Amino acid sequence: MTWTQIYNPLGNLFLSALIASLPVVILLGLLAFFHVRAHIAAIAGLAASIIVAVAVYRMPSTLAFAAAANGAAFGLFPIGWIVLNAIFVYDITVKTGKFETIKHTIAGLAGDRRIQALLIAFSFGAFIEGSAGFGTPVAISAAMLIGLGFKPLQAAGLALIGNTAPVAYGALGTPIIALARVTELPIEQLSAMVGRQLPFFSVIVPFWLVWAMAGFKGMREVWPACLASGLSFAVVQFLISNYHGPWIVDIAGAIVSILSLILLLKFWHPRNTWKFNDETNQAEDPPSLIARSEAIIAWMPWIILSVLVFLWGLPQIKALLNSFTVIDLPIPFLNKAVFRAPPVVAQVKAEEAVFTFNWLSASGTALLISGIISGLLLKLSPLNLARIYL
Repeated sequence: MTWTQIYNPLGNLFLSALIASLPVVILLGLLAFFHVRAHIAAIAGLAASIIVAVAVYRMPSTLAFAAAANGAAFGLFPIGWIVLNAIFVYDITVKTGKFETIKHTIAGLAGDRRIQALLIAFSFGAFIEGSAGFGTPVAISAAMLIGLGFKPLQAAGLALIGNTAPVAYGALGTPIIALARVTELPIEQLSAMVGRQLPFFSVIVPFWLVWAMAGFKGMREVWPACLASGLSFAVVQFLISNYHGPWIVDIAGAIVSILSLILLLKFWHPRNTWKFNDETNQAEDPPSLIARSEAIIAWMPWIILSVLVFLWGLPQIKALLNSFTVIDLPIPFLNKAVFRAPPVVAQVKAEEAVFTFNWLSASGTALLISGIISGLLLKLSPLNLARIYL
């Protein structure tokens, strides 16, 4: 069974596009306005897309369901594989108490709430976005800010604003990886092009973050910190995305952003220490700096993660790993059964539908190895590691 794609089934391009957008409208509408749980909204969007494909675009139902299965498989691997193992590394730091140390090392750098927001909501949030993604950075950053005395709604808002700079690269470049898969465009070119647009926004976001929190005057007083955070992140974001790939763009940018702000604070501090109006009643003073050796141990899992993910992203290493483990599985009923047609392509072309199972070279595997090494170095037994993973 074969099927050639139809691009204007209703004879009116606007109406055809409107019908084609229904699955996305249903998905986002259920999430935003009816507060339906994400997995239920996603299933509703999937059902709508199948109905539209079969009833309006006249796609055979067998091909529609095969395409849905192909998408589900891609969602599980490599995307789900990344998320699962990223949370594994995070849970190791929580289980061993090292995440509290990480929180205190960041909070102890400055008592000014604006600087704390920059460090946690922007820089550290970008680090978690790069390593875990999928809502994790907002949840973690907001929880850290609340622990330091920020109000919950304010903490969530600041975490969301800070997350606008790194979110395009997500968990180890997952959005770019997915986009490359869907568009069949080279992943390196997509990474580079996104990395040429985003840096302008990355410079602006820290200013916007502090302005939303403390007003224009409050932002103006800490403009050097905003500039150091945003500009350092933006430069690294551009360089990594253009000359390495999408995998560690946020991780590398966040590390440099944190270090740049730490370096700045050695020579400069805001003239006034900004605190909330009700600070004395609801917030405690920030914790003092902890021992350097303890801080290094706490950051060790994330350092190992950054190094391994960087190595996994190198084309030479990826090619070497792929030479051992790549398994290509053509999707039954779907592979070369769907044809693209002009004007999308110059001539009719069969679409390949092949599931690539490259488990060793996948970024999620680098995360899994990072978690195992980190857990053992933090003196967790193999049995405890297995329990955390489950």
